Amino acid sequence: RGSPPSVFLWYKLPLESQQSSADFRIYIENHTRNPDDLSRKQIRIYQLYSHTTGKHVQILGKKVNANGDDGGKYALLVVETETFGSHIRIKGKESEYYICMNKNGKIVGKLNGRNQECVFVEEFLENNYTALVSAKYKGWYLGFNRKGRPKKGSRTTQTQQEVHFMKRHPKGKVDPLEEFRFTTVTKRTRRARRLKQNPETN
Repeated sequence: RGSPPSVFLWYKLPLESQQSSADFRIYIENHTRNPDDLSRKQIRIYQLYSHTTGKHVQILGKKVNANGDDGGKYALLVVETETFGSHIRIKGKESEYYICMNKNGKIVGKLNGRNQECVFVEEFLENNYTALVSAKYKGWYLGFNRKGRPKKGSRTTQTQQEVHFMKRHPKGKVDPLEEFRFTTVTKRTRRARRLKQNPETN
């Protein structure tokens, strides 16, 4: 009578393992999909040098281009890296607008960066440049033409120079303590940010 329990356990273990793997996969997907969940975020501040224009990506508000000067206030970017992988959100330090890509592949600036359209995935290239592909619209890259204007996502590929960027720190423009730090995002910190953006509501 001792054999049936051992057979039962033999079948039970793989099922538990499968369930555990499925739960972990769902956990990762949910936290990647919802970047404003409570999580430990890595904050970096730098510029994105465009291979095509020889200048820097700048966020002027709703408009984004790659004509920023080295050290220009609109070219200084706050890059938030999520807990999992290399999913990032890019915000202008001066304008506080995020770079986002809408369903038409158009690059726009938005004050609210929580949408999945404002999340990009870093791809590190052999030429020491970095490409940024939309986390929501697969295969659509952040890119700019020779005049510094945004390219439509559907017209981009990883091999195009228009989507190649290099991370650069402007000399003497960044507080060393701000270049690399961690932060925990909570309801209180989000509220503080909103009050900072809208002081008249106080």
